[in-house]
Amino acid sequence: MREGTYKKIMVATDGSVLVKKAVDMAIGISMLSRAKLYAVYVLVPMTHPVRGFGWEQAAIDHFRKEGETATLSVKKAAKAAGVEVEPVLLEGHPADKIIEFAEQNDIEMIVVGTLGKTGIDRFLLGSVAENVVRHSKIPVLVVRGEVPEE
Repeated sequence: MREGTYKKIMVATDGSVLVKKAVDMAIGISMLSRAKLYAVYVLVPMTHPVRGFGWEQAAIDHFRKEGETATLSVKKAAKAAGVEVEPVLLEGHPADKIIEFAEQNDIEMIVVGTLGKTGIDRFLLGSVAENVVRHSKIPVLVVRGEVPEE
């Protein structure tokens, strides 16, 4: 890869160890191309809010904190590698928000992690990575994560 290939790269994170390889890859490419890295976490809105118990706000606060922790982790790793990074929290359907943010901010590459599930597992769980790949006009690098051994 020649220096200066990309100026803006985005990595989608959920804070799990399963996206670590994708984050590492995004940081490496950003470092080599001297690109700014955007660490994006998407909060999924509650579909069936429970009113009157305070649970809705507690859940929102929990997931916002989780997003802040996830993007801060990427920021720390990127800074250690000398990469400029901007944490971003979005709210909505993850694949849609990832694509929308990338298009609105002139992102040149989207990096996402995946478990590489197939068959019924993929059908039941859905795949943010698959939806991003199918609908993005921007190049997408999909990095298969590793399930930690127990």
